[in-house]
Amino acid sequence: MIHTDTNASVSGKVPMLKNEDWWAVWLGLFIFVLGLGPIFGADLLGWVVKVTTWTDISKSFGPMSKAYKETMSGPASLFLTYLFMLVLTTIGAKAMGASVKRFAIGFTTIFVITILCMIVGENAYIAASPDKQAKLGISWSMGLGEMGFIIAMIVGLVIGNFFPKVANYLEEAAKPEWFIKTGIVILGAAIGVKTLGALGLASTVIIRGICAVVEAYLIYWPVVYFISRKYFKFTPEWAAPLASGISICGVSAAIATGGAIRSRPIVPVILSAVIIVFVAVEMLILPWLGQTFLYEEPMVAGAWMGLAVKSDGGAVASGAITDSMIRAKALKETGVKYEEGWMLMAATTTKVFIDIFIGVWAFILAIIWSVFKLNEKGGKSSAGERGRVSASEIWDRFPKFVIGFALTFILLLIWGLNDPGIVKAAKTGTDHANGFRTLFFALCFFSIGLITNVRKLWDAGMGRIVAVYTICLFGFILWVGLFISWIFYHGILPPIVG
Repeated sequence: MIHTDTNASVSGKVPMLKNEDWWAVWLGLFIFVLGLGPIFGADLLGWVVKVTTWTDISKSFGPMSKAYKETMSGPASLFLTYLFMLVLTTIGAKAMGASVKRFAIGFTTIFVITILCMIVGENAYIAASPDKQAKLGISWSMGLGEMGFIIAMIVGLVIGNFFPKVANYLEEAAKPEWFIKTGIVILGAAIGVKTLGALGLASTVIIRGICAVVEAYLIYWPVVYFISRKYFKFTPEWAAPLASGISICGVSAAIATGGAIRSRPIVPVILSAVIIVFVAVEMLILPWLGQTFLYEEPMVAGAWMGLAVKSDGGAVASGAITDSMIRAKALKETGVKYEEGWMLMAATTTKVFIDIFIGVWAFILAIIWSVFKLNEKGGKSSAGERGRVSASEIWDRFPKFVIGFALTFILLLIWGLNDPGIVKAAKTGTDHANGFRTLFFALCFFSIGLITNVRKLWDAGMGRIVAVYTICLFGFILWVGLFISWIFYHGILPPIVG
């Protein structure tokens, strides 16, 4: 079975051209720059393929941009996206010492399998959220958004554990940390645009949203970390990404934290699989609870969705469902007709500031792990050893992708604040660039499965992970989030129609 130390390329003083972290930054920034095209009137990435939720498989993928959809077929978009990513990653792989031929063949195989997994995962009966069922013409769905990632990981596990010769050949192109870190650099721009959009919303909601997020996560993270370490005996390598995944923003936070503290790449991916399942459960339960008990406090219900549901898509979908359900019940029970969209706005705004917190927290944890040198067994350096940590050592150990994430976020935020006229075009461009982020994430999940020994996966404590998540989520996170939402949004009502 394959065992790859994907952190080896970023540990210690590695030349920049052979450093996986720096290549993640460069590729991410290059895609980010191309994504700025619409600001200058040029759609440079609208051709990137997007896999969409489907009932007719012939319509399962196509170009992201409406303009390109008129002139480019889905297969052409897919091939162009593949070629673009192949060229970029091959350049980086060659610089880092990989065999070009073997990498290209491996990447091609991984890309094709991953796309097929994403298409299967976006089947309407698997992926559609409840608010999209009517539009898609279906009466039920599992509501498992991003299930394509999990299918990709499962297929990777099957190949890695049952077809070792194939896995060994593909290993040259299985670069999970490189893929995920590149995706996170691109993600920074998308969050920057979200922030600009939030600044145009009602100031009361924004201010209260910021306060609610800070209050919640100063409580959530340390408590989850403590429970994981004290009662379930997880090492810091597992406890920190688990705490971030439950506390901050699900998949992205778990992955960013794993990179910041130099955990093995399998750690955040296993956590991500658990998170996605729990998001589906939350989407079924929380909107119903909001309608039943909070129809007289609609903004509290909206903010609660943003604080509680641990994925962007899940939180926004839950906010939309809650908005619709509460407006219907309020009209029936009290005769009050609330203006549409305000509960969704509360959920979305809260989620935006949670996303921003990902980069802040990853930066903080990277410094802590560098200075205290927390190891896999849970120990840490002595006071004397900590005193000898130099600034250069912290820099060598610091994950450079965090810099790329912060750079794309800050550049767009400052630009948009100084020139609000670019925001709409910037959103279009970052949406297109974010298409690559989704693909890099999916490639990471498949690659993790490919290099993982499934017996060690269970030995790592999957049952304990589910137990920690269940206890923390249903034991206090949901209810603390509800209490904080009540503190900041109690008594604030949406505008009334008529």
